[in-house]
Amino acid sequence: FAPPAPHPRAGHAGSCSLEFDLAVNLVGQPLVRQEVMKGVRGFLENQNPVKPLVMSFHGSTGTGKTYVSSMVIRYLFQGGLQSPYVHHFSPIVHFPHAEQIEQYKESLKRWIQGNLTNCGRSAFLFDEMDKMHPGLIDVIIPFLGPSWVVYGTNYRKAIFIFISNAGGEQINEVTLALWRARKDREEISLQDLEPAISKAVFENPQSGFWKSGIINEHLIDFVVPFLPLKHHHVKQCVVSELIQQGLEVRPGVVQEVAKSIPYFPEEEKLFSSTGCKTVASRISFFL
Repeated sequence: FAPPAPHPRAGHAGSCSLEFDLAVNLVGQPLVRQEVMKGVRGFLENQNPVKPLVMSFHGSTGTGKTYVSSMVIRYLFQGGLQSPYVHHFSPIVHFPHAEQIEQYKESLKRWIQGNLTNCGRSAFLFDEMDKMHPGLIDVIIPFLGPSWVVYGTNYRKAIFIFISNAGGEQINEVTLALWRARKDREEISLQDLEPAISKAVFENPQSGFWKSGIINEHLIDFVVPFLPLKHHHVKQCVVSELIQQGLEVRPGVVQEVAKSIPYFPEEEKLFSSTGCKTVASRISFFL
């Protein structure tokens, strides 16, 4: 029994609403918005894709990687992350012991195969790829490429999202260097960042992508860099959080919460060290 494939909510013009959601709710990431929309729009419009959609999100803590992945999933599947067609993996929870890697490989392959047999339009999220044991992720290579059928299953309508802090430091360094060279953060392009991400993520022995066939065979469609957030972005996050908690938006509170967050580099204090990550937990101290 194969359940009907879930699709973008009827009458919701999926990608259009996703575009609106990203524009309104995602703070300070125009590059992310552009790349994610390009990926999702192509994915939704193509009735017969050649391969699954594979995206890899990179950036430091609190810049919106998990938030964006949950937005994408919410538009593709009713029930969002709770949908039975959405599968979420964390190396710390699901693959904690290096000595059991062969066992993990076997069960991961079986899990993906089983779920794609059940429903071809499934999503698989891999969190904290920087903590994944090198070699483990390669078992999913057969599911990512442009073959027509694998193990008797057509899996080309699946979506895979990798999320990683790896490359975050390098993205921050490039952003800072460009700022010092008088290039505005909003003008930064993917080409500015790609070499640094490649080096940090794909050529690093500690990374889950180390020597991975996923990289060598160019199976990632979109590498999406999340830039460090500036003071005014953090203030936007504080405002959103206050509204979400049903609290009054007082400029003094917004200012104090944003000021209480650590910024780098030491002299200029340009970018938030934790993005918007700790905003929610800090609000109560300033009310």
